[in-house]
Parts: sequence; C-alpha cells; structure tokens
Amino acid sequence: MAQGQGDYRILHEADLRAYLAGLPDLKELLGGEPASWAITEVGDGNLNLVFTVKGARGGIAAKQALPYVRLVGESWPLPLSRAHYEYLALSRQAQLAPGLVPAVLHHNDGLALTAMELLEPHIIMRKGLVAGTRYPRFVDDITTFMARTLFFTSDLALTAAEKKEAIAAFAGNHALCKITEDLIFTDPYRIAEQNRWTAPYLDGLAASLRDDMDLHVAVSRLKLKFMASPEALIHGDLHTGSIMVTDSQTRVIDPEFAFYGPIGFDVGAVLANLLMAFFASAGHERGPGERAAFEAWVLETVEQVWNQFARKFLDLWRAGAAGDAYPVSLFPGEKGAARLETERQAYMQRLFTDTVGFAAAKIIRRIFGLAHNIDFELIENAKTRAVSEARAVRLARAMMVETGTFRTIADVTGAARKLRDWMPDLSG
Repeated sequence: MAQGQGDYRILHEADLRAYLAGLPDLKELLGGEPASWAITEVGDGNLNLVFTVKGARGGIAAKQALPYVRLVGESWPLPLSRAHYEYLALSRQAQLAPGLVPAVLHHNDGLALTAMELLEPHIIMRKGLVAGTRYPRFVDDITTFMARTLFFTSDLALTAAEKKEAIAAFAGNHALCKITEDLIFTDPYRIAEQNRWTAPYLDGLAASLRDDMDLHVAVSRLKLKFMASPEALIHGDLHTGSIMVTDSQTRVIDPEFAFYGPIGFDVGAVLANLLMAFFASAGHERGPGERAAFEAWVLETVEQVWNQFARKFLDLWRAGAAGDAYPVSLFPGEKGAARLETERQAYMQRLFTDTVGFAAAKIIRRIFGLAHNIDFELIENAKTRAVSEARAVRLARAMMVETGTFRTIADVTGAARKLRDWMPDLSG
C-alpha cells in the first residue's frame, strides 16, 4: 500500500505510534492497543531512522529517510526522494526474486516512510561473519537474487523501450549515485576531509594510494563505467550489512542506492565484503588456526558466489531471452546457436573483469574512505587491524591494476590465500 500524502516531519516514537494507529491494516497486523506497542529505534546505518514496532499479534520494521546523512549530520543534506527509489526497487525485486527481500506493507512518499515485514530472528550478515558463523543457504539465495534481478532488468530480457522507461524511472536518484561516485571512486585516492584510516600504521599506505597514478587511472575507468553503463537495475549497496540471514533464509534489504548501472558493481560488492571478512578473520581469532575452517568456508563461498551467479545468469539467457539485445533471429541453426554461446561466454568474461575491478574499489573505500566495516573496526588492537587491512589493500590494488591476470575466481581466492599471513611493513 503506497500513499503520497503527508507533509514531511521526522517521526519520533510518539509520532510513529500515532501514524501507524491510523492505518487499519497495520493496526490489525500489530494487534492490541497502540499504547501497548513496543517501539524501538534500531537503526545503525549511515543514512536513516529505523524502528521495530511490536504488538500483541505481530511486528513490523519502519524506515524513514532523513533530510541529511545521518552519519555526518545536517551539514550534508540529502534528498528524501531516496525513499521513493528504495520503494520502487523493493517492489521490483520482490517480483523478480520473491522471498529474498522483505515484504513492503506500506509506503508514504510524503513522509519518506516505508513499513516492511519484521525480519526475525534474522541478523545482519556482517555481524555473523565477524563471529565466524557460516550460512549454508547464502550462496544459493544471493546468486538467485543477483541473477534474476540483474538479468530480467537488462537488455537481454527487456525491449529497448521497456529498458529506457525503466532507466528513466530511477534517473532521479542521482544524489545517491553521487555519494558512490565520490566515496568509492574518488575520495580514497586524494586528500578528503572525511577520509579516515588506521593511523599511524596505514599513513604510508594512504599516501601511496594518493601517488599511484596507475591506480588512479584504473579507478577512474571504473567510475566512468559506473556513471555511463546502465546495464541493469542494480541494488547499488549490496554489502554484507545490507543482507539479513538465518541458517535457512536470506533477505536483501536497503536498496536506496538503486539505479540502472553496471551489473558487475553488485556482484563485485558481494565478493568484496566476503574477501574483507576473510582478511579480518585473523584479527578476531583467539588462538592460531582457530578460525581456519571459517576462513576456508569464506573463500569457498567467494568462488561459489561467482560460479553459481554466472551459471544462473547464463541459464536465464539460454532459456529464451526476449530482450532486444542479441536477437535469436540473428543466430539461426546449429551454427548460429554455437556462435551465440561463444558470445555468451565472452560476455561473462567481460562481466567477470568488471566484477573484479569493482570488488577492489569497494575494498579500498572501506579502509581509507568515510564509512568502514565492523569486520575490521571490531579488531581491538590497532596494529593487528592495520595488518589485516594492508593485506586486503594489497590484493585490491592487484585486482584493480592487474585485472587481466585474474582470469577466474580461483585466481582471486588463490591470491587472497597467499596473502593470509603476509606481514606488511607498517613503519610508514
């Protein structure tokens, strides 16, 4: 249920209670008297207010966009329209990947407010990875989500007219794109007020990034692709903090950065966060080798995420894609089918190259940019943390500048494995 009315105001607990009490469907879902509802602010993200609301019968999650970046404050204004684009993205993702995103129960554009199903006992995946938890459903679920949402919003599945109308529907989300363009592809490679890192141990590495012209060229090419390649509807912020999990379920949340961009950006984001979990793991172990089985699972998961995503994406393409790209009428007979299959494989190799580069950019921004990962941040000893981060950055630089040497996902995990115990010089 979506509504457009309502003058914007920030909803605190009493305001939210009164608002929800006026919505019959949600009032019934929650049950009991509104005065008895337990409302708790749980938002630990960078941008928004998030509440859980629990009544006698059930619960919901309520998310409201703020007119500024919550992490920074009112000095960094941000349009409320991002809540509209998140609602659009969640609605489309629910159609394409049912059961893998939270159900939207109510949306009010004027209040920039969305009410969704309450995900319990799910936890943020990143927290589970820090604890060394393995998730057996994750690979199948996340690869299904990515393959279906990315394929069916691409030119391989849509007519040119459908695709252009879809691009237009999300084109106004440029303020969120600008955040990505600056915080991921630009700021970590220059002096920027909001940059931070594990000082003083990484001071020298931060300076080397600012002087590395090969790296600057590589990240600028990625930035151009991000800005100029509307390949599919991407989540735009698909990290392990935007995924909620149990042993048997996976839910992708928070697609407010959604727009039509390069497919490899989403896939690379997932791989990057798994690789950071791998490198951070050593900093969380209480004894040598304690987390060896977990680390082996993480690298196996990296490989399976790419391999299963590629398989599922190709299966969808082979199943009779109706998009205007690669029309089957141009590839008749056995000869045509064979040539088209060769081209599919070439397409996936190009996509893999994009994925490797974007993964590298996501790793570097989380170590030298504004917003960091608890994977590293919860390593209490600063020097130990810096060692883990330096290992991740060494791999990321190679992935970005020497992308062509990574021909398979096993090349990526093999390089990560070799760096697991590498000791960087942190003397500056």
